[in-house]
Amino acid sequence: MDPIRKIIHIDMDAFYAAIEQRDHPELKGKPLIVGGDPDKRGVVATCSYEARKFGIHSAMASRTARALCPQAVFVFPRMEAYKAESEKIRKIFHEYTDLVEPLSLDEAYLDVTENKRGLPSATQTAQEIKAAILATTGLTASAGVSYNKFLAKVASDMNKPDGLTVVTPRQASAFIDKLPIRKFYLVGKVTEKKMLAHGIRTGADLKKRSQDELVRLFGKAGRYFYACAQGEDNRPVDPVWIRKSYGRETTLDQDITDEAQIHQILQNLAGRITGYAQTHGIKSRTLTLKVKYHDFQSITRQATAAMPLETASDAFTLALTLLAKTQAGKKPLRLLGLSLSHFEDQPSQDTLPVPS
Repeated sequence: MDPIRKIIHIDMDAFYAAIEQRDHPELKGKPLIVGGDPDKRGVVATCSYEARKFGIHSAMASRTARALCPQAVFVFPRMEAYKAESEKIRKIFHEYTDLVEPLSLDEAYLDVTENKRGLPSATQTAQEIKAAILATTGLTASAGVSYNKFLAKVASDMNKPDGLTVVTPRQASAFIDKLPIRKFYLVGKVTEKKMLAHGIRTGADLKKRSQDELVRLFGKAGRYFYACAQGEDNRPVDPVWIRKSYGRETTLDQDITDEAQIHQILQNLAGRITGYAQTHGIKSRTLTLKVKYHDFQSITRQATAAMPLETASDAFTLALTLLAKTQAGKKPLRLLGLSLSHFEDQPSQDTLPVPS
């Protein structure tokens, strides 16, 4: 039999905001928001834990955030600084294992079943990695440790900030039973609402449903929900996986028609997807815009540029061209998304499903 895998999910704590508070000590302990100008209809990229206490979260309109917390301090993102810290952290990961699967600048999966340091347990390995990150960057990270990716990722979010949660095979069933359904990967606002309507509130409720029933209710995702309810997730941590596309989207707190706010959201999304592409050394000329209107009608518009979209400005400019081919501004929007696809100069390989 194959050995039980030892998987760690590392998630940096309020990464952008933590870097700003580290680099600017006068901001420590204050509600800090990294994002766009509230006077220019900006959008929150992330915020400190002091700000989160007021109900502020990423993708919220900056003016809404200011209304919730008038004393909050706003700073513009410094992507180059965040990328530099991400590289330092990634080097630490590779001191323990080469099986590192980055998900973004601030999180990654590690398979430490056989680690380079010869440490006897994944828990000890996670403790050392967290300590090394703190010593090198002055930043804290939270870690989830388990035998598969689903449980490790959920666990890393359980005791933030600076948390460490371990879910062993023996603990998995009880852990899943108590898990709110919104904590399951692929369960967004719409799916959560549908699950609650069918009486599925926790992992224990999910376990009571057959795979056929879940597929009937949720399509292909039903198979994933069924497997996770049983504590099963066979996806490997693969450092050389290649996606066919990479995108980010924002579901808005309120439907919007304001052009300036729409543009600000697109700028933020353009920065996130091109930042990911730069970090992973991939190039793309194809951009897809996703728009969902207030009536839940969803459309996409796609275009291919003559040259790779290497900067946020490149992607944003093309996004505006695509936006003009929609009814955005005329019809209220509830969601905006941007994605890059048709990556260039990559080896041929099957795409692996990777959670965002």
